[in-house]
Amino acid sequence: QVTLVESGGGLVQAGGSLRLSCAASGRTFSTLRMGWFRRAPGKEREFVAGISRGGGVTMYADSVKGRFTISRNNAENTVYLQMNSLKPEDTAVYYCAAGTSWGALSSAFDYWGQGTQVTVSS
Repeated sequence: QVTLVESGGGLVQAGGSLRLSCAASGRTFSTLRMGWFRRAPGKEREFVAGISRGGGVTMYADSVKGRFTISRNNAENTVYLQMNSLKPEDTAVYYCAAGTSWGALSSAFDYWGQGTQVTVSS
C-alpha cells in the first residue's frame, strides 16, 4: 500500500506560478513511476505529467508542455509539479498518482492522493 499526500495548491492570478508537492509513504519510492492528473469542474480527469522511477524520463500533456515541470527527489520520497504561466483553464483539482506501469492513462497508476485545489483567476 502506498499513501500519497499532495500540498501546495491555492489561488493564483493568471501568469503566476505554483509548485505542488506529493509525499509518498508505504513502499520504496524509487520503485514507483509517478504522475500528476487533474480534474476540472464538469470534465473528466486528465493526465498532466509523468516521471520515470529514476527521474530521467518525463512526459507531459500537450496543454502544459513548456509551462509545467515534473521532478522527483527519491531521497525525500517526494514528487513535484512546478507550474508556471498559469492560465484560468488550469483550474482543477490536481491529483498525485503512483504505479509500476508507464503511460498516461489512469489505469497505469495504482495509487492516488486526495487531491489539491488549484484556482487560477483571470
